[in-house]
Amino acid sequence: MIKAVNGGMVSKLLENTPIPKMFHARQTFPAERIAPEEIAGTVAKELGQEAFASLIQPGMRIAITAGSRGIRNVDIITKAIVDFVKSRGARPFIVPAMGSHGGATAKGQLEVLAGYNITPETMGCPIKSSMEVVELGYSRRKRLVAIDKNAYEADGIIVSCRLKPHNAFRGPYESGPCKMMTVGLGKQVGASVVHGDGMDVIAENIPSMAEVVLEKAKILLAIPCMENAYDETWKIEAILAKDILEREPKLLKMAFSNMPRLIVGEGDVLVVDEVGKNYSGTGVDPNITGTFSTPYATGGIQVQRTCFLNLSKESHGNALGVGLASAITNKIFEDMDVEKMYPNCITSTVLASARIPCVVANDKEAIQICIKTCNKIDPENVRVVRIPNSLHIGEIMLSEAYYEDVKAGKYPGVEALDEPMELEFDKEGNLVTKILMTDNGPSSGRR
Repeated sequence: MIKAVNGGMVSKLLENTPIPKMFHARQTFPAERIAPEEIAGTVAKELGQEAFASLIQPGMRIAITAGSRGIRNVDIITKAIVDFVKSRGARPFIVPAMGSHGGATAKGQLEVLAGYNITPETMGCPIKSSMEVVELGYSRRKRLVAIDKNAYEADGIIVSCRLKPHNAFRGPYESGPCKMMTVGLGKQVGASVVHGDGMDVIAENIPSMAEVVLEKAKILLAIPCMENAYDETWKIEAILAKDILEREPKLLKMAFSNMPRLIVGEGDVLVVDEVGKNYSGTGVDPNITGTFSTPYATGGIQVQRTCFLNLSKESHGNALGVGLASAITNKIFEDMDVEKMYPNCITSTVLASARIPCVVANDKEAIQICIKTCNKIDPENVRVVRIPNSLHIGEIMLSEAYYEDVKAGKYPGVEALDEPMELEFDKEGNLVTKILMTDNGPSSGRR
């Protein structure tokens, strides 16, 4: 029986492990953004340029991609694209472009989009969800290239996505239009091929397969968005199909420069309040947390132990990424749906993310087991970093060990908001103390 028992032997072994006092802190990053009310105008301005607008003619059936990631303002961005296409007299429809996510089923992918407020009613156009693909041919690396059948049969395809660093590999093309064309629009078949050679080769598969999509499918343009360190829309840029392969690497460099981070850099224990597919493909963004599923990417905070406390509702049971934690709670374990997790895992060929770590009864024990099993640390000055999730790190909590250094300015960009205090837990052992979400200073990426 995996389920932890509250009050059992594990609880007894952990009950005397002290948890340090913690204080609320704010991290400040460059905060340039596009306000939600300005997004529709920005999209219209980009697509309204003659080079793009002229591609969309009256009566054309235009497929618009929508993915599974928790992109800020994704419903506003998608609706703005739909509305522009309509304004040109064309007939838009949305295609889920998320590889094997949503349990690798058409219904599951509709559920994922609905969780982001993307439905036929909110968007004002049909959503055509299917796992059926059309084979386009083979890449120069001799890999099969496939594309969603509904998108292929449209008169044109607009690739809408987020452009950002990937969480498992490095290359000129990571998460962006090329990946959306090959993995997202490739559905389970395409995603499986892209990942099939291993994460050390995926950086070669994506652009070589994207070349085939650009040649054989009716890609009109891409309109990726990029986000600032506060998970806010920062840049939206339309790119002609012929320019995608040249422009995407330049935008990726810009995305890297705008990435958030945990400024303290290192610690003993990282506590993540909530994980899920709406935050990252592996529950948390390892570029923040350091919990990489492969050896082909590095970065993030350096700690000995990491615990995850809750799974987001938006994940629909897909707890992929828990295998990268040192410990999780019963809450997460009971919410897990392996039918949602394993298709993604099988497709990517990366199994580490789906392994089961230590399962404990509650939040308090998850933190305690991490502290107790750290080696060669100062028990009187345990360095604990707590974040709400990997997207929203404008406000965090730090343990008392960091306090004097923060006050002394050792970590530029980190400000103490109060003094260290004991964390509060309810009678079930779950956290009551919240991470502050203030309205002072830059927006903290609140949803």
